[in-house]
Amino acid sequence: MSAPAAPLSTPSSAATTGRIVTVVFFTFICYLIIGLPMAVLPGFVNGTLGFSSVLAGAAISVQYAATVASRARAGHSADSRGAKRTVLAGLAACGASGVLLLASMACARWPFISLSVLTLARLVLGFGESFVGTGAILWGIGRVGAENNARVISWNGIATYGAVAMGAPAGAALAHAFGPWTLGAVTMALASLGYVLARTIAPVPIVQGERMSYASVFMRVLPNGMGLALGAAGFGVIATFIALYYASRGWHDAALALTLFGTLFVASRLLFVNSIKTYGGFRVAMVSLVVECVGLVLLWRAQVPHAALIGAGLTGFGFALVFPSLGVEAVALVPAASRGAALGAYSGFFDVSLGIMGPLAGYFAGEFGYASVFLAAALSAAVAALLAASLYLHYSRRGSAASAV
Repeated sequence: MSAPAAPLSTPSSAATTGRIVTVVFFTFICYLIIGLPMAVLPGFVNGTLGFSSVLAGAAISVQYAATVASRARAGHSADSRGAKRTVLAGLAACGASGVLLLASMACARWPFISLSVLTLARLVLGFGESFVGTGAILWGIGRVGAENNARVISWNGIATYGAVAMGAPAGAALAHAFGPWTLGAVTMALASLGYVLARTIAPVPIVQGERMSYASVFMRVLPNGMGLALGAAGFGVIATFIALYYASRGWHDAALALTLFGTLFVASRLLFVNSIKTYGGFRVAMVSLVVECVGLVLLWRAQVPHAALIGAGLTGFGFALVFPSLGVEAVALVPAASRGAALGAYSGFFDVSLGIMGPLAGYFAGEFGYASVFLAAALSAAVAALLAASLYLHYSRRGSAASAV
């Protein structure tokens, strides 16, 4: 098998971070686009269009179905066509989703047509998400080397949830001030900006060598992916139902909960990212999932908005390191030439979780009230913590998979 391509240089820590941030900025743009309508669309579907809470959840979650369906293609594209070209394709799709979102808002007087176009917009955005996210990580690894896998994945996550934290309140403010139609226009502008900037940055060499079949890669990362899927339920229910949860209790500023989730998520990544190398991915995942579980229980039991804010913040703080800690272990299980496929397969579990949790949580909300969705997510996080502990015990007998990173 050919040796993995070396990074372009061996820069200092600050320069390494700069090389990473330069390309994960495109993830930031992508998730800013995703975050903008996050606090607006559930109310648009449920209130303006008059559909049920289950359909409101499904309208948000259908994006993740498209992301799941395109993850394998995104991984193959990053491995074979290059990370830069993959990111450019994803940004183009994000722009197209803005056109469709604008069209959906224009058709609001015809609810079924509007919902159909909105669904198509979410599907196209899901395609863009998978291509930008996978491509940006591979682009970053190619620029700084595989020894910085955890840093690249962590900074990519900082870009992701930092963008969501900014996008949710910004989208709510734009919709309130100028109307929901502005979200489509801003989406198109952001995607165009990202595309132009991405074209100015040099590509990295495509790694040559053995490439595993996607099925083989999938089976290798399956246990790690299941842990991620269970842990991601907390983010899924907060992203989809926090606005409706607040409204059901007569509380205001639901977007603030998303902002606090994202802010503490970023803080956790910045403060504790090096803990993955120090303690190993599985041990970090165990602790992170327990903290997330506590936050979700607080949200379930919250009687006042401040308690809900604390719960949302703790959930973000705990969930922050779940993706990189289990992801570093997953990527280490495949040859360098199949990193894109591994990232695509592993990330797909995150998308499956969000895709399932939307309509499932919508059912729970309809039957048992909105608070019940946070209890379900808390139980999911607890199971994920037990799975991470099982994987830790398994690999501690054979040597951590991440030792190769």
